[in-house]
Amino acid sequence: MAIRAYVFDAYGTLFDVHAAVRRHAEAVGPNSQRLSDVWRTKQLEYSWVRSLMDRYRDFWSLTEDALDYAITVAAPEAAAMKPALLDAYRGLDAYPEVRDVLTRLKPGATLAILSNGSTEMLESAVESAGLGDLLDHVISVDAISVFKTDPRVYALVGETLETVPDQVSFQSSNRWDIAGATAYGFRTVWINRTGQPDEYPDLPPGQVLASLEGLE
Repeated sequence: MAIRAYVFDAYGTLFDVHAAVRRHAEAVGPNSQRLSDVWRTKQLEYSWVRSLMDRYRDFWSLTEDALDYAITVAAPEAAAMKPALLDAYRGLDAYPEVRDVLTRLKPGATLAILSNGSTEMLESAVESAGLGDLLDHVISVDAISVFKTDPRVYALVGETLETVPDQVSFQSSNRWDIAGATAYGFRTVWINRTGQPDEYPDLPPGQVLASLEGLE
């Protein structure tokens, strides 16, 4: 069936999650990369644990909690940088190819984001990156108060876009997200920017790309 919609994960796929710390790397100090890595790891871990407990808190709250933890274990001397880092996270850089790829795909297709991000943080990121004119929908899990990879999250695409799963091409840099979307029935494209090994061979992506370039 022809692809009617291209749906993108936001963080790590369209927006560079390490850009916030990178902007302040000198002020954070020599452990800036470790701080960024721990921040991202805990942000995701908290979303999974909250979903399993059925104790939802929006992604912005978890992002702040994860930064508190990351500062404590990776760069306690940078505690005063917390407000600046959070502010930078609201306006992450888009990857260099994003705008050109979305511009190429837009004629004849619906373009959307499906993200764990809260509505407010997604609106801020899209505006900061200047992508609002290219996106038809920005879908947040806030609508159902559960995070990926719960199938109800992927079902939001069909409810919003009025599509069936095999009309959707879903792109994510997160292999676990691709596994969830594959299980749901989307055509999936894993944007494997850092050459990571496959973790879910029983739920393979339809395609693997090093960036969004080459997406068809």
